[in-house]
Amino acid sequence: YLSDSIDETTNDLVGYSSIKRISIRNGAFHLVSGGKEILTSEENSLKVVVIRVAPKTSRTYYAGQYTEGSNAAPDCWSNDGRAPDARAENPQSTKCEGCPMNIAGAGSQKGRPCRFSRRVAVALGNDIENSDVYQLVLPAQSIFGKEEGDNRPLQAYARYMAAMGAGADAVVTRMKFDTKAAVPKLFFKALRWLSDDEYGIATEKGQTREAINAITMTVSQTDGVKTAAQQAAAQAEVAGKPPAKTKKAKPQVEAEEDGAAEPAVRKEA
Repeated sequence: YLSDSIDETTNDLVGYSSIKRISIRNGAFHLVSGGKEILTSEENSLKVVVIRVAPKTSRTYYAGQYTEGSNAAPDCWSNDGRAPDARAENPQSTKCEGCPMNIAGAGSQKGRPCRFSRRVAVALGNDIENSDVYQLVLPAQSIFGKEEGDNRPLQAYARYMAAMGAGADAVVTRMKFDTKAAVPKLFFKALRWLSDDEYGIATEKGQTREAINAITMTVSQTDGVKTAAQQAAAQAEVAGKPPAKTKKAKPQVEAEEDGAAEPAVRKEA
């Protein structure tokens, strides 16, 4: 029933083609394997077990309008949300804090041109033992914001589970689309505690290479994906002409709600 990963922008930064993913593109759960969509769920919710989460929220910035399916790398990105990656082609600042692209309203819409995302590794909640590990990349709307009853974005969900004295890897979690949101947005809700056996399996899966790969973002330049400048240079070399200069479009932004704390959803041993 599910999988690819949140926004295709961040997917292009992931260099592991063998990763199975859960995509929430167009407000539906898509199962993607080997870069190909295998199945799309008709359900509005999906049961999973969170087995590992990237330690920090990532950021990506495109100077021009991002085109879905493009394999161009972003102009600037950060793995830890603190400073641009050293391999970013066009860093916008030395630090994320104070960066002009990290200011609400800097673009043509409400929000920040630099987009937040968080990578999560999950297993299917209906059959944890036999489930593959899936990558889920969450956009800002699914990370930050306020809870609505039992419906919580990731950060609020992590705080709730911490108050219960456990991590999100100790329960079966329901991911459900917010049908009122203009863009794909997920809410999280704990459905039941895992049995001791299930928790042991979830813990083991969280230590696997698949889970580590699922939460690891690698720059696309190192994975054979060319930046816009590199693509232009390569085309010019073939044509025997200098690369043409292109006019940058307005920054693409998305509305978001900030949160103060980083989600910590793994149970302490």
